[in-house]
Amino acid sequence: MSMAGKPVPHRDVRTRRIRFAYPSGSLDRHYVKGDLVMSHIVAVLSAMFPEGEDFFVRSVRDQAGKITDPALKKQVAGFIGQEVTHGREHRALNERLQQMGYPTRRVDWHTRVALRRAERLLNPMTCLAITAALEHYTAALAETLLSDERAQELLGTTEVREMLLWHAVEESEHKSVAFDVYRMAGGTERRRIWTMRAVNVAFLFGVVLHTILSLLADRAAYNPRRLFRSIAALRHSPFLTSAVVRRIRAYTKPGFHPDDDDNTALLERWTAELFGEGGRLVDHLR
Repeated sequence: MSMAGKPVPHRDVRTRRIRFAYPSGSLDRHYVKGDLVMSHIVAVLSAMFPEGEDFFVRSVRDQAGKITDPALKKQVAGFIGQEVTHGREHRALNERLQQMGYPTRRVDWHTRVALRRAERLLNPMTCLAITAALEHYTAALAETLLSDERAQELLGTTEVREMLLWHAVEESEHKSVAFDVYRMAGGTERRRIWTMRAVNVAFLFGVVLHTILSLLADRAAYNPRRLFRSIAALRHSPFLTSAVVRRIRAYTKPGFHPDDDDNTALLERWTAELFGEGGRLVDHLR
């Protein structure tokens, strides 16, 4: 039973054995539909994922012994399998992006140092609260990608698009797992809310800083017309709409739960499209 006295709802959190390939020359330098800034932002986020996913797994495993609900135990196993696979596939993508001139190795190193420091300085329950907060971010961005055709169009028809769609589906599948582990392990609302407020500052600062540093190493960024046009386009990004901002902010409301946003129909649609009979990614499964 959860802390609210209700059984953990059924969620199909499955580990898929999947592989993506990024042949040399298969991606344009600015692969997000030619957009300069968004290409760097996506590269920075991808570079943060592997160490982030490893941190999430360690945080959840640390408290998994306190879980008594068999449904949640099963979901934790699926969560760990999915996150390990995400880390592996993003490492492969990050190596390709590094070859294209994006500083993914540097971002990966800084992310590892920051998260290892957090584990040394903070107690395990706070690390789990950080995981739950960041999982809310990834779920909000993932479900924006899955539900907004403008977001999908940004990624064109590349292998990056297919990988990010798969990642988005699985983030949506397990979006409540770390949150429910936190609650069942005895995490308080106060810690959860204040942790999210700190994460808002640290995460956004990290993304902006690394994006600026990445742009400074790109000769295209020294074309003022192209740079300012790309920055201006961010105002219309499907990932920065008021609806996305409201959804992220909702996390700090007392009594919030990730399942407040029902994603059942969205997951049914994309699971069938990607992995159903004749699905686009069936040939990627091992």
